[in-house]
Amino acid sequence: MNKELIQKLISLSLEARKNAYVPYSNFAVGAAVLFEEDSIVTGCNIENASYGATNCAERTAIFKGISEGKRHIKAVAISGGLKGESPTEFAYPCGICRQVINEFADEGCVIIVAKSLDDYEVTSIEEVLPHGFKGDQIK
Repeated sequence: MNKELIQKLISLSLEARKNAYVPYSNFAVGAAVLFEEDSIVTGCNIENASYGATNCAERTAIFKGISEGKRHIKAVAISGGLKGESPTEFAYPCGICRQVINEFADEGCVIIVAKSLDDYEVTSIEEVLPHGFKGDQIK
């Protein structure tokens, strides 16, 4: 994956953070998901007073894409930090998001965690979720 595409995904994740609804944690997260045919879908985290009803940015973007007929994830960029401030740490996907990414990930799916356009780490779904559970294991 080239630097230009990585930075585009990061930029979109940073922009998506602005829409986060985080009145309880004040921790805004944005995600940009690159699907097949190079289509990109963004999402933000959406909290709820009933914490279990909260949805992460990654899953918001993935579910939007899936609902539009997309099925293959090539990359996910994530940025998170206190609302209204630039991220100061890398926000890796939670366990549930790792599993959801894994469900739809193409082999070698790239995970990008970013503080800014120039301060980011690139890894893979296999690295953040070793020995991941896939549907072919239950068929």
